[in-house]
Amino acid sequence: MILGAFTYFHVLLSLTGLAAGFVAISGLIKAKPTDGWTDVFLWTTLATSVTGFMFPVHRFMPSHGVGILSVIDLGFAYFALYKRQLDEGSKRVFVISSVVALYFNVFVAIAQCFEHIKFLRILAPTQSEPPFLVAQLIALVIFIAVGVLAARSAHALPAKLSL
Repeated sequence: MILGAFTYFHVLLSLTGLAAGFVAISGLIKAKPTDGWTDVFLWTTLATSVTGFMFPVHRFMPSHGVGILSVIDLGFAYFALYKRQLDEGSKRVFVISSVVALYFNVFVAIAQCFEHIKFLRILAPTQSEPPFLVAQLIALVIFIAVGVLAARSAHALPAKLSL
C-alpha cells in the first residue's frame, strides 16, 4: 500500500513536471518566461528524478541512468538560474539544460507508456522494437528543434526571471 502511494506521488510529480515544463519551455522560446512555471518545472523534475531512485529495485536500470543524467543536467540549470542569476554567460546554458531536462522526462514517460499501456506493450514488448524506437526518435528530433529555437532566443531573456 505504501509503495502504491509512493508510485502515485512519483507519477504526479512527473506529470506536473511535464506540464509545467512545456509551459516553461514555450516561454523560453518566446524569451518571455512564464511566472512560476519555470520554478515548478525545475523543482518537480528534480523531485521526480530523486524519487525515482527510491523504488525498491535490486539492479541498475536504464531509468536510473536517465535519472543520474537528469540530476546532473538540472545542476547546470540551477547554477545558471540561481547562482549566476542568468547573466549573459549563463542564459544559453540555462535554456539548453532546461530543454534537456524536459526531454529526459519525456524519454522516461514514453518508456513508461510502452511498459504500462497494453496496446503499446504489445507493439514493443522489450522496448527495442521499431514502434518504441520511432517514438523515441520523433521525441528526440522534436526536442533538438525546440532546443535550437530556445537557444536562439536565450540572449533576449531578462537577467532575472520572476519566479
